Order: sequence, then C-alpha cells, then structure tokens
Amino acid sequence: MTENEEFIYESIFNQVRMGFLSIDEIKENIIEEIEDNEFEDEISEEWAFEKIDQEYQKLLLESKQWKTPTDTEKLINAFDQLCDENIIALHNAGYTTSDGEYEVVEVERELQENEVVSDGYCFYHEQDLARAIAIEDPSLYIAFQKVDNSDDETTINVGKKVAEVLRNNGFEINWNESSRTKIEIPGFRWQKIFDEDARDLQDYSEVVDRMIQ
Repeated sequence: MTENEEFIYESIFNQVRMGFLSIDEIKENIIEEIEDNEFEDEISEEWAFEKIDQEYQKLLLESKQWKTPTDTEKLINAFDQLCDENIIALHNAGYTTSDGEYEVVEVERELQENEVVSDGYCFYHEQDLARAIAIEDPSLYIAFQKVDNSDDETTINVGKKVAEVLRNNGFEINWNESSRTKIEIPGFRWQKIFDEDARDLQDYSEVVDRMIQ
C-alpha cells in the first residue's frame, strides 16, 4: 500500500472496528475523506469499498470466537451502574478530551433542568477507542472529573468510584489515585459490530433519562 492508501485504510479499520456506523455510513465517510485529501487520482472508490467489505467480513468472522460477556459488554454494564449511582458516564464522547468535556457539560445542563446535579462524570473518546481496537497491546483510558470542580479530593473521590465499579465488573485497572491521570484498563479489547436495532451508546438522552428516574 502507498502512504495515502495506508492513511485511508487506517480510517476504514477504525470505523469498521468501532462499530458505531453502518457500512453505508462508513462508505460515505471514506469517499468524503478521499475527496477532502485530494486522493481521487490515486485511490478509487472500488478499492476503498473492497477494503471496507473485507474488514467487515474479517470482523464478522472474529466475532464468532468472542467470549461473552465481552469487554465492551462489561463496560456498558459498568457505565449504566455509574449512571444509576449519579455519575455521568459517556461512551465515545467526541474525538478528544475537550470534546468529551463539552458533551458532559451538555448532559449536566439537561440534568440540572430536571433538578438533578451529578456527583461527577467519566468518559472515553474516539482517540481512546482507537487504542482499544489495536491488534497488539490494546487498552482503554477513562477520563473522570466533576463539572465546575477544582478540588483535587473531590476529583479523586470520583475516580475511586469509577475504579470501584470497573473492578466490580471484572476489570483490572491501572491508576495511581491521582486527580491528574486517567484510569487505564490494560488489555481492554473493544469488540462491537454495528447493529441498527441495538441500543445507540451515543444517545446521551438515555443517560439523562436514566439519571433523573
């Protein structure tokens, strides 16, 4: 593969493996990416679509060997429990930490409109997710904090709560109980296939509904 083909292939690999988009949506995204980077002369639609289909078939085949519950299923369960315990827990919240913090503030605003104030939040973003779909040494980092908080002890208490729920769901974690480091789940392997009938993990209104019950 050329350098440009490798660049597009990595994007295909990530989008298929993350499992948040349909194959049609991925094909639209990839064509847009090829055009935005002016790769049309080098990378054909046919090549891109063939790679998308190959990656999807590979993932389907691998999924037959997945042991349940998968790490992804355990994480969903952990995040649901955190929401039940008044901690905002968001899946795939934006592309960067600042994107995730923006999403959290939006959820907090909706909660406060319903007279609920969260005790803190946690999330992972797309760059974190890219590490969790890596073939070698996968891991997942979880950010945590409390909205409008600058007190280290409060931050650490949120981290302890998140760490406790993750451990209770069968995860080993790495965290030095510092307010300035994310919680790492080493060896975390993201295993998800897009299913249009499945729950949308990025529908944060579900988080709000869960927390105001």
